[in-house]
Amino acid sequence: MANACGVDFGTSNSTVGWQRPGQSTMLTLEDGKFTLPSVVFFNAEDDAISYGRAALVSYLAGHEGRLMRSLKSLLGTSLIDGQTEVNGRALPFRMLLTHFIGELKRRAEQAAGRDVDCAVLGRPVFFVDADAGADRIAEDTLAEVARAVGFKHISFQYEPIAAAFDYESQIEREELVLIADIGGGTSDFSLVRLAPERAGEVDRRHDILANGGVHIGGTDFDKYLSLACVMPLLGLGSRLKNQTEVPSSYYFNLATWHTINLAYTQKVRAQLQDIHREAADREKLGRLLDLVDRRAGHWLALKVEEGKIALSDLDRAELQLDRLASSPVLEIGRLQFEQAIAHLTDSVESTVADLLRDAGVSAAQIDTVFFTGGSSGVCLLREKIAALVPNARRVEGDLFGSIGAGLALDALRKFG
Repeated sequence: MANACGVDFGTSNSTVGWQRPGQSTMLTLEDGKFTLPSVVFFNAEDDAISYGRAALVSYLAGHEGRLMRSLKSLLGTSLIDGQTEVNGRALPFRMLLTHFIGELKRRAEQAAGRDVDCAVLGRPVFFVDADAGADRIAEDTLAEVARAVGFKHISFQYEPIAAAFDYESQIEREELVLIADIGGGTSDFSLVRLAPERAGEVDRRHDILANGGVHIGGTDFDKYLSLACVMPLLGLGSRLKNQTEVPSSYYFNLATWHTINLAYTQKVRAQLQDIHREAADREKLGRLLDLVDRRAGHWLALKVEEGKIALSDLDRAELQLDRLASSPVLEIGRLQFEQAIAHLTDSVESTVADLLRDAGVSAAQIDTVFFTGGSSGVCLLREKIAALVPNARRVEGDLFGSIGAGLALDALRKFG
């Protein structure tokens, strides 16, 4: 058995991998599943904290409290040194991360049947784009939190490199592989030379031709799908009686996972009441006020996420928005979605093109493009990446488990 585990703290889901002879690498963390949604719910009714799917169930059941999701997005931002109010008490955001990662460790140890104090933590290629200082602070913050919950020995590995190690365990010959890890918060890429005979080496730096990434992921696709298709039902783009446009900041906050709670302050509610009185379309602003009063922003974001996932397989999907006033049914199409996120997929495409150029490798030299990450199912994104390496095989890994499994392999090499 390995002395260390691999921890994939993700924007949307988290996993823990541990190498054990004859057993699954991925540890079960909730209801027999190896994924734990990166969600915390503070229940005000019984002053309790729940995590993962249980947190979402409590929130959607209508219990009074605060739901926090997309926790990883706090790393590298100024918010990490701030705090929020939870059930009448101030909660530092660092403590919020400590709550979740501590619970992740506790569940992993329970599944493993032993304490684990050594870990390889996954990290995106860039926590923060084009800001090396902020990126370093983000990694340091994650390390501090991990130590605070009991990990004594810590190493980091790029998430796409971890996915590469997982893929390498499945191949029979040398391959030049483009790893495309499209997660909840970032899109990360690595160009790696993989081979079965190299799999046991601890130092693989000579096999990594290039790394690249951009701070765009599934939560950003949710955001722009919401702004394009859902938020207009609440008044986005509508006007006041004086013909000025309703301020868009309220809608951007509600469409962005880690800022939804900003819409629930007394100050914002008072502002929205003033806007409602002056709105040309009071029905739409009434829906917005009702949503804020019911603190249903996360429910709406989950509905949008469901629609996005459905559009990976379907040309059209229906959103049953039964918690909005008049309970509208909204039909959304893949074309609408792709138009809404085109600027994001263009940025991702440019990132991959830059990586290939920097590596000095032609598209024809690449044998395989390996897709992993929960958001790699977005059709437009896959098509754009695959078009850059048209002769490469397309392989889909375990969208939620490849990184955790690869981190576990890395943990075995580094810690024994």
